[in-house]
Amino acid sequence: MSATRLQACFGAWIVALTVVFYTLPQVSTYSWAAIGLSAAAAVLVGIRLHRPSRRLPWYLLSAVVACFTLGDTTYNILTDVLGIANPFPSPADVFYLVIYPMLAVALLVFIRARSGTDNRAALLDALVPTAGLGLLSWVFLISPYVHDAGLGFVEKAVSVGYPLGDVLALAMFARLLTAGGRKPVALTILVVGVSSLLITDVVYGLRQLAGTWHVGGPVDAGWVLFYTAIAMSALHPSMRELTLAERVTQGVAGGRRLATLSAAALIAPAVLLIEHLGGEVVDAPMIATASGVMFLLVMARVAGLMQSQRETAARERTLRLTGAHLVAASSVAQAGEALRRAVAEIVPDGEDHRFFMRGVDAEPGTPAGVMSTGRVLVADLPAEIAAELGGFEQALVAESIAAGRTADGPPRKHQVFLAGSDELLSVLETSFEALMAQGTMAVERINLTDEVNRRSSEDYFRALIQSASDVILIVGDDEVIRYASPSALAVFGRTDLLGLPLSRLIAGTDHADLAHLLDQVRGGRGPRDGVDLTAISGDDLLLQVECTCRDLRDDPAVGGLVVTIRDVTERRRLESDLAHQAFHDALTGLANRALFQNRLEHAASYAAERRHEVGVLFVDLDDFKEVNDSLGHAAGDQLLITVGRRIADVVGPLCTVARTGGDEFAVLLDHVGAADEAEQVAGRIVAVLADPIEVTDATGAPHLVRGAASVGVATSAEATGISELLRRADVAMYGAKTQGKNTWQRYQDQMHEAMLRRLEMRSALNEAVAGGQMRLRFQPIVDLPTNEVAGLEALVRWQHPVRGLLGPHEFIELSEENGSVVAIGGWVLREALRTFAQWRRTEAGADMRYVSVNVSARQFRTPGFVDEVREVLAETGARPEWLLLEVTESLVLHDADQVWRDLRELRAMGVRIAIDDFGTGYSSLSYLSQMPVDVLKIDKSFIDDILDNRQQMALVETIVSLARTLELAVVAEGIELDEHRAALAGMGCSYGQGYLFSKPITSDEFQELLRSRHSAVLN
Repeated sequence: MSATRLQACFGAWIVALTVVFYTLPQVSTYSWAAIGLSAAAAVLVGIRLHRPSRRLPWYLLSAVVACFTLGDTTYNILTDVLGIANPFPSPADVFYLVIYPMLAVALLVFIRARSGTDNRAALLDALVPTAGLGLLSWVFLISPYVHDAGLGFVEKAVSVGYPLGDVLALAMFARLLTAGGRKPVALTILVVGVSSLLITDVVYGLRQLAGTWHVGGPVDAGWVLFYTAIAMSALHPSMRELTLAERVTQGVAGGRRLATLSAAALIAPAVLLIEHLGGEVVDAPMIATASGVMFLLVMARVAGLMQSQRETAARERTLRLTGAHLVAASSVAQAGEALRRAVAEIVPDGEDHRFFMRGVDAEPGTPAGVMSTGRVLVADLPAEIAAELGGFEQALVAESIAAGRTADGPPRKHQVFLAGSDELLSVLETSFEALMAQGTMAVERINLTDEVNRRSSEDYFRALIQSASDVILIVGDDEVIRYASPSALAVFGRTDLLGLPLSRLIAGTDHADLAHLLDQVRGGRGPRDGVDLTAISGDDLLLQVECTCRDLRDDPAVGGLVVTIRDVTERRRLESDLAHQAFHDALTGLANRALFQNRLEHAASYAAERRHEVGVLFVDLDDFKEVNDSLGHAAGDQLLITVGRRIADVVGPLCTVARTGGDEFAVLLDHVGAADEAEQVAGRIVAVLADPIEVTDATGAPHLVRGAASVGVATSAEATGISELLRRADVAMYGAKTQGKNTWQRYQDQMHEAMLRRLEMRSALNEAVAGGQMRLRFQPIVDLPTNEVAGLEALVRWQHPVRGLLGPHEFIELSEENGSVVAIGGWVLREALRTFAQWRRTEAGADMRYVSVNVSARQFRTPGFVDEVREVLAETGARPEWLLLEVTESLVLHDADQVWRDLRELRAMGVRIAIDDFGTGYSSLSYLSQMPVDVLKIDKSFIDDILDNRQQMALVETIVSLARTLELAVVAEGIELDEHRAALAGMGCSYGQGYLFSKPITSDEFQELLRSRHSAVLN
């Protein structure tokens, strides 16, 4: 039969007997005995059915019920059979009084079995209400018997024994309830029964004092409930839990407990107040004693709470610090050390204990992240663990399952043991669980972090290997390839490298270097980096590779030599190209200045040892700027390339030819044999460069230009060092230019002096305009048919402070070089217009039409030149049509869009434009129809030969005829003979100038010329 059905049957049986007891008084003795003995028997049945770990308290409870029944039976026999009215004291009281110590012992056994230790706080909480209720029992139950003079000693002792027994049972009962822990159903039922007994005893005592007690009243129902509850508690399956150890946590008392304690503490003041209000305080000593006892109990409880609070705060602080240490831990060993320190701190000082940790492999497949805690008997543990825990009986254990050390390894079981006394383990159990939970989370975090890092590292290095451009090979001791990274396909063009000897990838010429590399690494002489070898691709192409080798034969994951091969073919080619570019000219392919200097140093050093000469030639193209200006830089580049090639062909492959600047070349003769060998080479260079060179302009039109150059020659016989040799060659080259260009010169000491004078003049030119050293000369322009002066050309002269009056051929080129031509040109424009305006206001000069002023290309391209002309016209009061600006043909053709816009703007103002020295440039006559010009000036070189050279005559006639067709005026320069004038006038040339009419003269002389001509006309 199940326990539930058994309880139901027993309950029905007791109810039936109770009904018989109250309805059939004649058999009440028997029915009452049946109720008590049935309950006692039911307890024994419960013991046999549920088999509790400790049976003594249940046997005592069965005896309590049996004794109670015997007492009732004896009392009933005395009254019903023997006819004694209310026998007191009687033998029945012996049975009644003996039940209280048996009940107290049973409850005490339950307390010890459940809590396993002395719970000081629970004991104090139980004693406070016990003291209060004991005071009430004294006042209302015990004291009346003590002060009753009509009772004998035995009667008083028996009467006092009942309330004292109730107080004893109450103390044990309160201690059981305040022990904490989970309350099983059997305990609840037992509480109901004991409470019924205590209440019934109090009512019985009061009825005895009042003399109203009789059998069969409602008070007997309380004892029936006591019997039934004891039996029902034993029959319930949870009765086993009353003798099992229950984990009791010490915490702050709840509201109900505080209310109970407060009410108990107020019992003594309430009793005192009631007696005082009744007019007489008869129990003052007992009230004072009870008050003192309760006060001491409360103070002890408060002290316990304070101590518990301090210990709890210390443990919480330890838990927080341990949590921080566990978060900072980066390994399982560090986490274990943090737990060891935490346990040492939470154990009270002086308490003996043992702490032990270990980690073992768990069964494969055991789920990770699981933790369990509890108590174990040390004797039940393996011998090696029991030996570590000393002689303690019990230990706290925490066990967690974590991931394995490797991805494929078994999970790890981490076990932690803390052995100590039963009281210590009860106090530390909660903190131990919290610590172990933190430790488990820390271990999981560490393992997870390690796993993430491991996988990230594997993914990272796998991605590196997959995307690396270097080829990574693993080679065994037999030099056979065991692994090749995917990049081998891109480098070698093949994937079948596994199983091949490493030497198959390297050219035969480098096999010795490869063997030396591998032997050195295998010999323990360290890794080798950056060894250059020649490799063979799958297409039998040669590759330049850079090899690195590492010995990882002791690494179980590798077990061989790691050879890294990097394809550096393009890098080596680029390095070669960069090295070539660093020492060669990008345009001509010749050596540059740096390489020329380096070879010159070596040649000079070698020549000094062998006692022979070194020669240096500086070559500078004549009028190269005119080619760039007229035909563009592309044509200039073609000219430079051809010149460089011709010079190299002349000097031969054994000599160094370098381009050292824009249009400057240098030649190194590292062994000058004959005395005039350097001069002969210079002569051949001048001759070969004098031949016309064909170039094309931006439109693709071909042009023949001259590559004429000036060459300076110097040898080491004339110099004391390399710098001196270079300087002398440079001076000789400038000397050749001053000799009329298209020639060569060998260095002479006086050339240096000429160079110094040239530099001096360049410097002095910067101050010439500001110092008032510029002078104007005027040459008339004559109407050839009428021989009248139509205009004049303003020509500049330099009144040098030391050298006297200098012509333009002596300083204009220098002024172009240093930029002073802009200031000189501006001065000439202003002075020429100012002078011409003055002459126009005279009677003799009123018929002059214009003044012609030369404008250099540099001056014209200076920003604001058009505005400058406008300002000068306004400043001098000259009219725009009085001004004729002469520009070179190359200026008009170079950068045509901007120049032509400025020329059109000048013409729109009224200023006329002339092309000076027409025919000496490189332009096509077809441009004349588009040029914004008004006048062509034929150069003197065309005029000189027209009388003796029919081709020259025809050329001049063609120019004059073309100009007439284009409605351009023509001025012939350099007319010195009357035959020249007549021939030009005959072919239709309108104007001319030259020494035939007048040489360039001063302003005063020109005014005199105008007056004399004017007087001749008047006469």
